[in-house]
Amino acid sequence: MATNDNLKAAFAGESQANRMYLAFAKKAAEDGFPGIAKLFRATAEAETVHAHAHFRVMGKIKGTEENLQAAIDGEAYEYKEMYPQFVSEAEAEGNQPALFSFKHAMAVEKIHHDFYSEALAALKAGKDIPQTKITICPVCGNTMKGDAPDKCPICGVPHDRFIDVK
Repeated sequence: MATNDNLKAAFAGESQANRMYLAFAKKAAEDGFPGIAKLFRATAEAETVHAHAHFRVMGKIKGTEENLQAAIDGEAYEYKEMYPQFVSEAEAEGNQPALFSFKHAMAVEKIHHDFYSEALAALKAGKDIPQTKITICPVCGNTMKGDAPDKCPICGVPHDRFIDVK
């Protein structure tokens, strides 16, 4: 039992290290240090290799239908339970930056839930979803099919800042 707990902890730690190093890489690049940025990106990729290995050993990668259901369940938990509690606590503490972050994430997790639900319905009908353009807001993470709107409907960021997902 301890090994499984260790795998879960290692997966979480490696996953967080990946995201942290990518944030550090972005900052290093902004600060004019492309070599350091590259080092952070390389290390982040290595942490992803570790996280995927731990996740695989835990048996968490299933078939696409099961993976979609796991994603739906996770996104539902986040927007229905986790983030509402976080929003409430941030409001009570008057922590406006956290409130901003939590509210935006909560709105986007609902969108992810709906996208995954559509994908699961298509899969159950024996189909894939169309490969359409997907754009992401760099501030709130709003995920949109097609071209970005004039401004993000969640946070108001202009369309020219949206990121195209390749």
